[in-house]
Amino acid sequence: MSEVVTYELRDGVGVITVNYPPVNALGKDVREGLKAAVEQGAADDGAQALVVMGGGRTFPAGADIREFGKPPQPPALTEVIDAYEHADKLIVAAIHGTALGGGLEVALGCDYRVAVSSARVGLPEVNLGILPGAGGTQRLPRLIGADKALPMIVEGNHVPAAKAQSLGIIDEVVEGDLAEQAIAYARKLVGDGAPRRPVSEMEVKLEDPKVFENYEKSIARKKRGFLAPFRCIEAVKAAAELPFAEGMKRERELFTELVSSPQSKAQRHAFFAEREVGKVPGVSKDTPRREIGKVGIIGAGTMGGGIAMNFANVGIPVILKEVKQEALDNGIKIIRRNYENTAKKGRISQDDVEKRMSLISGTLEYDELSDVNLVIEAVFESMDIKKEVFGELDRVCKSGAILATNTSTLDVNEIADSTSRPEDVMGMHFFSPANVMKLLENVRGEKTSDEVVATVMDLSKKIGKVGVCVGVCDGFVGNRMLHKRQAEAVSLVAAGASPEQVDKVLFDFGFPMGPFAMSDLAGIDVGYRIRQERRKAGDPEAQKPSWLDKLAEQGRYGQKTGAGVFKYEEGDRTPKPDPEVAKLIEDFRKENGIEPREVTDQEILERCMYVMVNEGAKILEEGIASRALDIDIVWIYGYGFPVYRGGTMFWADQVGLKEIHDRVKTFHEQLGGKQWEPSPLLERLAKEGKGFHDL
Repeated sequence: MSEVVTYELRDGVGVITVNYPPVNALGKDVREGLKAAVEQGAADDGAQALVVMGGGRTFPAGADIREFGKPPQPPALTEVIDAYEHADKLIVAAIHGTALGGGLEVALGCDYRVAVSSARVGLPEVNLGILPGAGGTQRLPRLIGADKALPMIVEGNHVPAAKAQSLGIIDEVVEGDLAEQAIAYARKLVGDGAPRRPVSEMEVKLEDPKVFENYEKSIARKKRGFLAPFRCIEAVKAAAELPFAEGMKRERELFTELVSSPQSKAQRHAFFAEREVGKVPGVSKDTPRREIGKVGIIGAGTMGGGIAMNFANVGIPVILKEVKQEALDNGIKIIRRNYENTAKKGRISQDDVEKRMSLISGTLEYDELSDVNLVIEAVFESMDIKKEVFGELDRVCKSGAILATNTSTLDVNEIADSTSRPEDVMGMHFFSPANVMKLLENVRGEKTSDEVVATVMDLSKKIGKVGVCVGVCDGFVGNRMLHKRQAEAVSLVAAGASPEQVDKVLFDFGFPMGPFAMSDLAGIDVGYRIRQERRKAGDPEAQKPSWLDKLAEQGRYGQKTGAGVFKYEEGDRTPKPDPEVAKLIEDFRKENGIEPREVTDQEILERCMYVMVNEGAKILEEGIASRALDIDIVWIYGYGFPVYRGGTMFWADQVGLKEIHDRVKTFHEQLGGKQWEPSPLLERLAKEGKGFHDL
């Protein structure tokens, strides 16, 4: 038997324990150990029943990620589970921590399942672009019915013990020592003459024969572009229609198709990148962290209020600073309304609403921020205003407090230098709506200390964000690339494309919306003000006035005014083409001597995407992002880049950097412009036949 799995006889019950920290992953040694242990238990005359459990902090929590992408090693997990299901003794799975993926599949191979109240179970493989491949799609529907199994398998969500019990996955939720409770439960089952219950011998309950068709329709929009969720439905359907052995064969066929697909490769990359992104190159894991017990926020508007909610959600007190009482009262009222709406949807309780609101207070005085550990400025995007704010924060905040700015484009170094403690200053760029969007672009200034970086990165995770550490430049990583794409989209329309054609190409690629629908959502006036500021400053790279600027000058700001690039009917956010905009674009072309031409979808895709890849390469060269994976995560979590394409730079590697470089070079020859000057890094990697993720 493997050292990572032990067997002992306790009170007439054979106890099998997995000891493979940190999460008892089902690697080769664990699989061998589990198989040997159940064989030993079956042969032990002193054991009336068996219990399988995890040592340490969890039941086996899934596959061993170190084995991903490597040739499979025997025994296969299906073989291990079969050994449990066909053992001649009753077996109880005792669950604590998380029984996920292969872990839950092992538990489904047992006769009965008990869990502590804090345990969670799930089959999250769909998030890696695959499906449960060791019988999960065949056993779970047999145990709880297809209608209940579908959301777990297709959505990949974790289910808490109480809900798992109500679904029929868990037989009993226990308190106290899990091993003792599981042994007692197994002894009671034997004493009561409880039967063995091989799940594979059960029949799938099918309340509605159209359940699969209806479920597919219900996820069509949300899972647009994804392959795995729809293959999951096929696998569950196979469980309902085929004998177990044939269903297992179908599950294996679908699993094999998915695991070798580009989508799964991309989703696995995103999975590992999200975990890697928290490790900042050059910042030791032993770097001291500062305690964040109270947070101040400057500005109680949409952004400030949303930021405040992130901290209240995890029990950190927040004080909001505003200039006028009316603005402060309104900001706090909106926060309460947001929480009340969440409670109405059943996501939090009314007690949660009151608890979180009790953590949020307000003030009109800077001096009230003297005891905060972190203060985040979320005021108007003006350098003069921000410097004024930071001057006040420098005056009132205690030594060691972190001073952060939520700026999306401005120079964090210049802001830091307006204080006497630039080492304590950092950018924390939240994305709107700040209480929903997962990305937090943490901007490290030239003088920001490692201690501040490490604290902010850890805090990002605590408040449920995916923090990415980036350097200082105009627009940082996300907006710098976005501005290049947006300028290209505007230029394509000037050349002859329609806004709706451009949007459709990017939507079909997998973005939640196209560039112009996104402009309308964010507000055309926002980008217009930024472009105007750059023109006034004499920035040589500032975009020339365009047809989009003319819309802003007419007060067509987007959804908030009911008209932007598209028009919107009251209460309907669906963008609709507007003949007035078509006329404005036509007039713009005439004024500028542009003869409209046919623009192909392929040109739109290449110009919008390759300009971002080229800019991403420059960002890597300049050290604004340390790794290609940082850019990938920024774009997945900040801008809705389709996760099944793995992020901007991962996608570029899949297309091939030589192909992209050659097209960038051609566009530079045809169109000119600094944005199309091939990045030396892109050029070098293309010549070497390498990708960004080979760096």
